[in-house]
Amino acid sequence: MEKSVKPMQLILKEGSVFEGISFGHEGSIAGEVVFNTAMTGYPESLTDPSYKGQILVLTYPLIGNYGVPPMTSNEKILNFFESDKIHISGLVISDYSYEYSHWNAVRSLADWLKENKIPAMYGVDTRAITKILREEGAMPGKLSFCGEDLPFEDPYQRNLVAEVSTKEVVTYGNGKYRVLLVDCGVKNNIMRCLLNRNTTIVRVPWDYDFSKEQYDGLFISNGPGDPKTCKATIKHLAKALEQDIPIMGICLGNQLMGLAAGGDTFKLKYGHRGHNQPVQKSGTNKTYITSQNHGFALDPDSLGEDWKPLYINLNDGTNEGVIHKNKPFCSAQFHPEATSGPVETEFLFDDFIEAMEKYRG
Repeated sequence: MEKSVKPMQLILKEGSVFEGISFGHEGSIAGEVVFNTAMTGYPESLTDPSYKGQILVLTYPLIGNYGVPPMTSNEKILNFFESDKIHISGLVISDYSYEYSHWNAVRSLADWLKENKIPAMYGVDTRAITKILREEGAMPGKLSFCGEDLPFEDPYQRNLVAEVSTKEVVTYGNGKYRVLLVDCGVKNNIMRCLLNRNTTIVRVPWDYDFSKEQYDGLFISNGPGDPKTCKATIKHLAKALEQDIPIMGICLGNQLMGLAAGGDTFKLKYGHRGHNQPVQKSGTNKTYITSQNHGFALDPDSLGEDWKPLYINLNDGTNEGVIHKNKPFCSAQFHPEATSGPVETEFLFDDFIEAMEKYRG
């Protein structure tokens, strides 16, 4: 493949400028600049709806060496991706491999990015970028192609959840337990994990009023942006918390659970994004290595006395999940369904199934 030599810049709002080479869509884009520490899994990360509106900096030095898998599907769900399209606004890496080799690869990362009109650049020191983001925090930035100028953009001024959520009710599977899944930007592997456990999934839009629906369990998905923009979801979830039907939330779902319970959330300095975040189960010495992708966190001290923390992040002490003391409600800030891993907390889906079994009697 012929290598591109067209210049591109990453410009951070605090003033830093990084010179590199374009290898994706030949255009410019603005968004929030964040970093991810994962060694593998770029097809999954790029299609994760939680990255909507963000320019992603991958810290692992070599990207593109195993190409991109085919867009095959099963049960209306793509097999090798977390959604049906790329959601990041732009991509920044250290070194791009123009040659790829993998048994399941059908095209290069560059071709995939160009098809989806996603700007990307390589040839920069991603460690230096990451250091700035750790010290200054996630911030607005822009990828400028061939010197093109464009304004900075704050994606949190938009309702990002509304942009990525399904627009219609979709049913998957034909299992024993009926799960109503509120799609705030759900990852495909969440649905795979549920379908593998004898469920029927009814996937509904983020603002869908499910108060009159019949289901055995309510699931609140992950998603992008500030949870406080999801006022309709919070309102409907607050009503559900008055009942005894099992509820589980992941990532944004954890924050929405807390807000519906009367709690508060706040923006993290640079977020938790990567496959190596240690969390500890409250009241125990059990620690798990988790995959995470979020920029906001729940303040557990803002919750009422009926709730308690379920997990804590060992890096910064922030909340990683809550549980109700009397009702079958729990949540995880991390991703137990993570692909490409780790998967040692996937048992949380089994706990959710067990809660539905008890509810049904």
